[in-house]
Amino acid sequence: MKKTLISQDINDFPSEFHSLLTGKIFDSSCSPEARVYYISDKHLYLKRAPLGSLEAEALLTDYFGSIGLGAKVLSYLSDEHDWLLTSEVKGEDLTHESYLARPEFIAEKLGTTLKMLHSLPIVSCPVNRTKSYLENAEFGYKSKRYDDTLFPDNWGYASPEEAWSVIEKRGRELECNTLLHGDYCLPNIMFDGDVFSGFIDVGNGGIGDRHIDLFWGAWTLQFNLKTDRYKDIFFDAYGRSDIDFDRFSLIAACEVFG
Repeated sequence: MKKTLISQDINDFPSEFHSLLTGKIFDSSCSPEARVYYISDKHLYLKRAPLGSLEAEALLTDYFGSIGLGAKVLSYLSDEHDWLLTSEVKGEDLTHESYLARPEFIAEKLGTTLKMLHSLPIVSCPVNRTKSYLENAEFGYKSKRYDDTLFPDNWGYASPEEAWSVIEKRGRELECNTLLHGDYCLPNIMFDGDVFSGFIDVGNGGIGDRHIDLFWGAWTLQFNLKTDRYKDIFFDAYGRSDIDFDRFSLIAACEVFG
């Protein structure tokens, strides 16, 4: 997780956070949609995003923190923007150079960590991810939000209509019986040395179909390691008997609609 020391006017932040901003502040953002500030002397992260966009993330971060799998939510507020203040998850994410030098370790841990998550009870999780996942795909199709560049070498679709036809025919296959991360990619999985320490960016999580996380786990290995060589290690570590490989084409059909 890259951190860049910045000079920031304290008045750019809500007054509720001014007492925290007395030391060095680093920019730890990884997307254009949000700014993430690391408050180094307090070991805290403060995320700023468009108004209303962090509500689900605050809810699910609080849930993951409550079961010991992520940061603790210290404050969530909305003014002109949404702001989410959380504790730091110890260690580095799996895109750190020390892990990228060990691709077999990454692939194996990606599988065993996901299996651990998917084995947890789902009784108290507050979000039904399957319902919102299918609703989002339908909205994307109807609003012509279609990205045919996401998976050019795997599960490619020739048109939005082709992808949508798969969802119409097979959408009921998606189960709602597993606790998901929702964006299961290397930058969102934290390790302290060789030991898993927590998840970050869990705003797309909830109860849903395990193959969403499995799909993105396979994708992140190819994207971050620039090869498909380690995908089998990931699937073996997770347990192939629990994977319906045919379902990945349905997940891809949903994902091309954003």
